[in-house]
Amino acid sequence: MSIASTDLFSLGLDDHDRLNKELGGGIPPGSIILVEGDYGAGKSAMSQRFTYGLCEEGHEVTYLSTELTVGSFLDQMHSLSYDMVDHILDENVLFLHADIGESNALTGGDEQSDRKELLKRLMEAEVMWDADVVVIDTFDAILRNDPKFEALVRQNEERQAALEVISYFRDVISQGKCIMLTVDPSTLDEEAIGPFRAIADVFIELEMIEVGNDVRRQINVLRFAGMGEQVGDTIGFSVRSGTGIVIESRSVA
Repeated sequence: MSIASTDLFSLGLDDHDRLNKELGGGIPPGSIILVEGDYGAGKSAMSQRFTYGLCEEGHEVTYLSTELTVGSFLDQMHSLSYDMVDHILDENVLFLHADIGESNALTGGDEQSDRKELLKRLMEAEVMWDADVVVIDTFDAILRNDPKFEALVRQNEERQAALEVISYFRDVISQGKCIMLTVDPSTLDEEAIGPFRAIADVFIELEMIEVGNDVRRQINVLRFAGMGEQVGDTIGFSVRSGTGIVIESRSVA
């Protein structure tokens, strides 16, 4: 059932691209948005587009990156014509860099005892959850580098670990906030990622398709609960320097 567009968090930039229109006028408050895609599919660019558009519409956003520092974040946003400097100065956006340590895979070692309990620290960082929308890019890196989650994976109990995180997320979104997670599905097994897919109110897959010598990107909308206007199942897009996200009218099928 659709809801009034005034109840949605608009992604704005209607005069810049058609993303907000293609996604039905915005994202519903009180929802978890899962954006999946392999490396290079455009997850970061999409999360940055969401962040900029939401700030332009007057919403407060927390952006947690496992890869970018604040300097590289501003540089990347500027290259996409999403100028975030004023929004950071005006405290419309809180940028955080997640120090996930040296390891980037589910492996053991002597450094195990020194590794940070990332998920625990994430949930205890109260200030980051004050915003209307919290973006975590990329969430799989936090899961893979959390020693407690890793230990549960070794015991084949990753589903239980995921459910504990989801319980916290439910508490957050019950306040009308949104949580956006980007995930590379190739880095996690089904038991770990399955619960997040099941709980997501909005589930988007970013896909790259080779057409001759050209690589085309598309958004596959697998689930969109609480949509405003009609949301397309498949939306072609590109990421262009100096422009940002561009919605393509052609079919990529």
